Amino acid sequence: MLLLARMAASSDVGSFSSSNDLAHVGRSELPWIYEVIGNRMKKEVRQLREKAINALVLSIDHFNRPWDRGRAEAVLILLDHSFEMLLKSAIRQKGGQIRKAREKQTIGFDACVRRGLTDAGMKFLTDEQALTLQTINGQRDAAQHYLVDMSEHQLYFYAQAGVTLFRDIHDDIFEEKLLLELPERVLPISTTAPKDLAALFDKEIEEIKGLLAPGTRRRMDAVAKARSLAVLESAVNGDYEQPSDRELQKVCRRIADGEAWSTVFPGVASINITAEGDGPTLCLRLTKNEGTPVQLLKEGEGAGAVVAIRRVNELGYYSLGAKDLAEKVGLTPPKSRAVVDYLALREDPDCFKEFQISGVTHARYSPTAIKRIQETLAVESIDDIWAADRAKRRGAA
Repeated sequence: MLLLARMAASSDVGSFSSSNDLAHVGRSELPWIYEVIGNRMKKEVRQLREKAINALVLSIDHFNRPWDRGRAEAVLILLDHSFEMLLKSAIRQKGGQIRKAREKQTIGFDACVRRGLTDAGMKFLTDEQALTLQTINGQRDAAQHYLVDMSEHQLYFYAQAGVTLFRDIHDDIFEEKLLLELPERVLPISTTAPKDLAALFDKEIEEIKGLLAPGTRRRMDAVAKARSLAVLESAVNGDYEQPSDRELQKVCRRIADGEAWSTVFPGVASINITAEGDGPTLCLRLTKNEGTPVQLLKEGEGAGAVVAIRRVNELGYYSLGAKDLAEKVGLTPPKSRAVVDYLALREDPDCFKEFQISGVTHARYSPTAIKRIQETLAVESIDDIWAADRAKRRGAA
């Protein structure tokens, strides 16, 4: 156990590099370490986790290969697969289910993200992590089902941000370092790492403009290159549908006319890259710009996506305090609170959100909460709900 404690305290794996800490641990000792870790998990969790790490290592391997035939597609497909397996292992580790009742197949990628983000009993994802997963899945969809022309810098961004996110989720859920599972011979993923999304897009747009220049006759190449940018824009906006050729032609015309990319891709303009560390310890995370909220989408909304960047005034949407809510539904504050607890409205992101303003937490409700309460009181008695709430509180006391 002392050996495990020393290993767990070692430096994180934010980039594709090995740690000197492994040099002090003989290879013969590692199987014992793996056995101790594995015994803490159920067999299904352990198998899903192993598949996730295998796919991640294969994705790294394909990125670092010296030839490009099928490289981008392989990296994205394997990276996406690694996350689906990781999310399912995390859900099972948290005690959740990955099969619906009487269903033979397990839930898909989007459903895994939704559970990890919204299930109050197992929530382990942040809004920004869900957004990163969504963008990687969108690029995988383009790579697997049609065409995607992705630059080296852009592929690096998805690969490195993916490895950073995988490490963050893995280490948090399993309380073990991903370092223990990576081979000693892991090589750096890139020597030229983009650390600013705006600079990355500036470079991509200039390349597209070059392809659209008069006399080049490379408009189809420009359309193919614009696809990966448009896929990111769609994913950020909560839309999994692939952009059509007609839509991409319009995008290229706007770029050729000199329109700023921030207006062509406004969703992308609302996010950025956060970089930590340097060289082999580099971590890249996709983050939203300050003041730009991420909105949870209902199932069936946004072409299957889970979250979307929305430029809205959230305080304007969650406009009701507890007293305001009580007045709107015609109840006293205590009875209103009883109905809120009965319906678990504070666990519903459509109805409730807390805001930190000047260090003070403000609990706010949306108009949706009014509707939910009114619909409930139309079929159930407030007296019964109130009596049950009082009995529950007396029992708790």
